[in-house]
Amino acid sequence: MARETVRGKLIAVEGLDGSGKSTQVHLLHTWLSGLGCKVFFSEWNSSEMVKGATTRGKKKQLLTPTTFSLIHATDFADRYERQILPALKGGYVVLCDRYIFTSFARDAVRGCDPAWLRRLYGFALMPDMVFYFRLPLDVAMSRIIDGRPNLKYFEAGMDMGLSSDAQESFQIFQERVMNEYDRIAEEFGLSVIDGTLGIRVQQELVRERIEHAIDLSRYRARVVR
Repeated sequence: MARETVRGKLIAVEGLDGSGKSTQVHLLHTWLSGLGCKVFFSEWNSSEMVKGATTRGKKKQLLTPTTFSLIHATDFADRYERQILPALKGGYVVLCDRYIFTSFARDAVRGCDPAWLRRLYGFALMPDMVFYFRLPLDVAMSRIIDGRPNLKYFEAGMDMGLSSDAQESFQIFQERVMNEYDRIAEEFGLSVIDGTLGIRVQQELVRERIEHAIDLSRYRARVVR
């Protein structure tokens, strides 16, 4: 679909688990709503149509890297066609907590061909802005493990045979994902935010970059009197 046929704007956030991206996108949603903008929010792996199959596959540890990737692509495609694209056509600012770059990073680390992944998601519009919240691995690890000591099988990358210890496997997996994100950030020109900065400082940087790039007055809901 041609970009000129879409009236809205698409903004995505990416980063490792524990990077603070979800906090930032929710603050961004609150700020844009406060400005009177029409805002729609979508998050990774949240399609009701696909969620059951994903949960069963993970629980029984049946997912190969390709199957894992295709299930998430199906989830994304469902949300894209039913939610994201209609909102963009309707002139909304669409905020995505993770977008196709999550697959580009995680699935490539699991062994999927990067070129194949880019073709798989070729139907999706590139966002107007993508913020990559980059955080040192040790900081991200401490945030996740302190808040979630019992790591899930796929979350820890245990399916890859990296280590029999979940925390060690998680660290190896996340380091590889971070390295892939760094390559993606350069390839696609993602807007990098230092995840070690304070929450308020990060949010100020995000808002400044958005205001510089997007005329938000065009996306404010009209008040009928």
